[in-house]
Amino acid sequence: MAIDFSSIPSPAFVLEEKLLKNNLELLKSVQDRSGAEIIVALKGFSFYSKFPLVKQYLSGATASSLNEARLIVEEMGVLAHTYCPAYKEEEFDQMMEYSSHITFNSLNQYEKYKDKVKAFPRKISMGLRINPEYAEVEVDMYNPAIKGSRLGITRNLLGDTLPEGIEGLHSHTLCENDSYVLERTLVHIEEKFGHLLHQAKWLNLGGGHLMTRKGYDHEHLIGLIQNLKAKYNIEVILEPGSAIGWETGFLRSKVLDIVDSLGVKIAILDVSFAAHMPDTLEMPYKPKVWGAESEAVEGKFVYRLGGMTCLAGDYMSEYSFDQELKEGDTIVFNDMIHYTMVKTTTFNGVGLPSIGVLREDGSFELLKSFGYETFKDRL
Repeated sequence: MAIDFSSIPSPAFVLEEKLLKNNLELLKSVQDRSGAEIIVALKGFSFYSKFPLVKQYLSGATASSLNEARLIVEEMGVLAHTYCPAYKEEEFDQMMEYSSHITFNSLNQYEKYKDKVKAFPRKISMGLRINPEYAEVEVDMYNPAIKGSRLGITRNLLGDTLPEGIEGLHSHTLCENDSYVLERTLVHIEEKFGHLLHQAKWLNLGGGHLMTRKGYDHEHLIGLIQNLKAKYNIEVILEPGSAIGWETGFLRSKVLDIVDSLGVKIAILDVSFAAHMPDTLEMPYKPKVWGAESEAVEGKFVYRLGGMTCLAGDYMSEYSFDQELKEGDTIVFNDMIHYTMVKTTTFNGVGLPSIGVLREDGSFELLKSFGYETFKDRL
């Protein structure tokens, strides 16, 4: 479908409604056939104007903070599955109000808050995050199973029975992985915690299940889940973030200037990799650009794409275009709706991109724009 960029401000995050529905339909199919609960992780997808749509397909949502839990209740109308590395005393009463499940990262946190949870007038299911000490994640910053990780309880700290009131275990060591990585991870989970799974009511396998990526083996995943449910007589919960918003939208930008630095041509854009796409520098990964190749190609027009901030490293190299770039040209970064959007900052005073939706009929709806007050309020 041809997109009329004249109706879309620059810069802007744009979610494509049809693509989101396609992902949700696939996820619901896996959910229905496997018997698992699939819930959306707000840390990866917080496009709350689409929560009513998500609710039509999935079982709920998971929060990693009081703010996320509140957003789930207010915008999706369901209670949150909540996990935090540690809970603030002054927030915990509110956290219980917003939560159906609360998972503790340590036995210390469990001991501190268990009586409050038990005394709460509504049932809240308590769980513990476990660390199977195994992950196939190459970048340490994204690996929760590295030696000395602060995330999850290792086998040596747990006895042969679940602590009083604990109904579930939560493991999250995947990162945009497939079902075969999950299968290998389950070997370690069962080896270390299988005896406790027989006592549990649920197992939350966290996020990182990239079910909407092309080539993912859904039948294999469904088989793994069904086997777990049958073997341990437990509910299985998956909480992907990336899979919900995977390839469902883009970041629209434009060229402000072209500069030449000792033979290196640089297109300076009205967006920032540091402020608007921090994962590209953290992970790091190179985002795809519509109509461009993500490398220098002989015979094509090659540019480094530069961001708006004064950070020297706020750029991405090198992209090749069929046509020479000029001031005002549109540059579109693909797949920018999951994780990228939730990490934006106003570093250097750079304005945040607008947010909008490209509807199925091709029309664009602007949901919100940001100005000076947004920048000021963060300082």
